[in-house]
Amino acid sequence: MIYLDNSATSLPRPPQVIRAVTNAMEHCASPGRGSGIPAEDAAEMIYRLRMEAGRLFHTEPEQVVFTTSATHGLNIAIKSIVGRKGRVVCSGMEHNAVIRPLRAIGADVQIARGRLFDREALLRDFDRLLTPGTALCVMTHVSNVFGWILPVEEVAELCRRRKIPFVLDASQSAGILPVDMSRLGAAFVACPGHKGLLGPQGTGLLICNHDTKTLIEGGTGSLSKGADMPDFLPDRLEPGTPNVPGAAGLLAGIRCVRKRGEKNILRHEVYLRQMAQRGLRQIPGVHVFCGEEQTGVLSLVSDKIDCVELGEKLARQWDIATRSGIHCAFTAHETAGTLSTGTLRISPGYYNTEADIMELIQAVEQLHRPV
Repeated sequence: MIYLDNSATSLPRPPQVIRAVTNAMEHCASPGRGSGIPAEDAAEMIYRLRMEAGRLFHTEPEQVVFTTSATHGLNIAIKSIVGRKGRVVCSGMEHNAVIRPLRAIGADVQIARGRLFDREALLRDFDRLLTPGTALCVMTHVSNVFGWILPVEEVAELCRRRKIPFVLDASQSAGILPVDMSRLGAAFVACPGHKGLLGPQGTGLLICNHDTKTLIEGGTGSLSKGADMPDFLPDRLEPGTPNVPGAAGLLAGIRCVRKRGEKNILRHEVYLRQMAQRGLRQIPGVHVFCGEEQTGVLSLVSDKIDCVELGEKLARQWDIATRSGIHCAFTAHETAGTLSTGTLRISPGYYNTEADIMELIQAVEQLHRPV
């Protein structure tokens, strides 16, 4: 199989990640829930995870909260800052992991618009919308549909000057682009463990630099005599038994990222995306979406084949895994004018090769030949 859906989940996993998960299942108990070596090993491993994540995101280990997903972290971040009917500004590229929590709390959502890949127009609209009384600005670092790298540093600076809390969704950038918590001055940064960080599904991180509200409450292994949740991180946001095997795999994944280097990973993925883009745009009826500020993610539409049908044919006839549809990001498709059709998304990863891209181009070309 040729796997080109790394924006959804990285595959294959590095061997170190698989070994770490297996080792934790064989040898680790629950941290803070018992004495003895198995519990101590689990606690030590999770602390090492916080240390590695702190180095990656330029923050202190205690500010690193282990979550089940970016969605989990974004819900904590948004609901810690915004009350019902609070005014929130976000980009026109947001995932439903941002839009739906805002809708659920009845926030007054203002969307900064700009044509696809037009960062100056987007910045002008953020500048217009970030007015006094804004409770929060939340935005994605990279569009999961189009790979557009948004001007997050400039927007974060606008927020700092206007004293507006800023939350970054790093779902598509963590492990690929630098995410410097100290430089951004963000209130929160949320990311999944199973994408660019190469860890298992069901893991994520929330980097905290703001007061927090709990989503759920329960045992933490600390301050057990009291009925209230601890008032300190990370315990305050980590009730219940943690996913120890997942944490072990995520630790191994982050170490792989740090060893390879984010720049090297990005360079490889962008090279493959550019190769795909050059080949696919030569096929009559195929239209690709590309710009200057773009990761390895590439979306296309076809005049001849519905994107869902194209994705199914690539999978069934060529054993090529992509993703088609709306990608849980209807605002991005509204911005690009593709809401009625969706797109076929190609997202190569670190393990993909030139041969994979050549096979993809050949498959799409053959599927577009007249019958």
